[in-house]
Amino acid sequence: MPRRPPVRRRAEQRMGCLLLSRRLHVFLGPQSQGLRRIAISRCHPVKWCWSISFLGHAGFLGLYPPLMNLITTTEGLEAACADLAKAPFIAVDTEFMREQTFWPRLCLIQIAGGDTEVLIDNMAPDVDLAPFFDLMVDENVLKVFHSARQDIEIIHHMAGVVPHPIFDSQVAAMVCGFGEAVSYAMLVKRLLGRNLDKSSRFTDWSRRPLSERQLTYALGDVTHLRDLYPKLRAQLDKSERASWLNEEMAVLTDPATYELHPEQAWRRLKMRIKTQKALAILMELAAWREREAQSQDVPRSRVLKDEALYDIAGQAPRTIEDLGGLRSLHNGFARSSRGRAVLEAVQRGLQRDPASVPTLQRGTPMPPEAQAVMDLLRVLLKATAGRHGVAPKLIATTDELEQIARSNDADTSALRGWRRKLFGEDALALKRGELSLTIREGSVTVLPSEEPEDPS
Repeated sequence: MPRRPPVRRRAEQRMGCLLLSRRLHVFLGPQSQGLRRIAISRCHPVKWCWSISFLGHAGFLGLYPPLMNLITTTEGLEAACADLAKAPFIAVDTEFMREQTFWPRLCLIQIAGGDTEVLIDNMAPDVDLAPFFDLMVDENVLKVFHSARQDIEIIHHMAGVVPHPIFDSQVAAMVCGFGEAVSYAMLVKRLLGRNLDKSSRFTDWSRRPLSERQLTYALGDVTHLRDLYPKLRAQLDKSERASWLNEEMAVLTDPATYELHPEQAWRRLKMRIKTQKALAILMELAAWREREAQSQDVPRSRVLKDEALYDIAGQAPRTIEDLGGLRSLHNGFARSSRGRAVLEAVQRGLQRDPASVPTLQRGTPMPPEAQAVMDLLRVLLKATAGRHGVAPKLIATTDELEQIARSNDADTSALRGWRRKLFGEDALALKRGELSLTIREGSVTVLPSEEPEDPS
């Protein structure tokens, strides 16, 4: 057998060293630096063999757990949850898919707490998730998520419980001034100095077996999150803003947040309608579509697209022929069972009690003076957020600013709790003429008005 060229041999040796270095990092994390230097110090075949021999005699493969602790049995899950329950906090994440379904389809659960790191294959035939759900409601264990809403939605749908207590690192980052909806990768980079490989994010998590690359990616999400939590908690304690976060967590742990009532489905839609009659029909159509999508577990758009809802509500078809004449519907829809159901929904909308139909407000033009007030409120919001190091979106949304511009008694979160103290009171004072905005040294500054206007 001919010998390989020296250049090729050296390349293969170096690749082997780098692979060993990476595997050491996965197993040992930061503690692996010394052994990693051994592996990549010199790409010499003798040293390479010595490194492998050293690790083998040291019992590396026996002393440390397998790369992926993938749980596929109820017994294994019970043991893991018992260990995790001993930790003061655990990092939790899920991988799911919902492109083809109404309800998210859970494919994998990742948890890291203390020295325990596990991946739970909920799709394995011999796994009962009861121990996991019990852990989620254990009051003695804090559950740390990043962007928790969808993860909690899955758990609530499957088991009827809401994890508590919880800590959402995305919301905490917004409170700590890392910007609006800061990404997980950016947060890990800024606080831990680590770069994340997100190439496996959009892979098919429902296919089995899962690749080692997928499992490595999934486990990394919670091991990094476990390291993020103490740093974010320290910043919150230093800034004395933990109570701000508690208000947000109260919303996320409220079961009502995840209850989807078909009668309220119309509120998710943009109000592209102009009359109360059209709104009444839209309310009935949206409720029917929601029930249909939930019962058949298909996306709402698979039942009927939003544009079709607006079209039907505006035209109010009463016969199959009228319905079939709408361009937003495909051929044959009018004579299908869904077409008949749509006509029935239209009829219910036409017969609806007008008192049960809310007054149309969206799309109502703002008076010029209110628009000017809103422009000032935007400036005040940005100045306040910058001064306190908080994401503006966390304080007030555009819709909330519009409500404040229209009314001093607006029912909005921006005028309640810590938001009122931080921004709401200044916003109302600005409207009364008791505050003014100016620029000092290139920054917007809030000053008391020299001549406050009479509020009457």
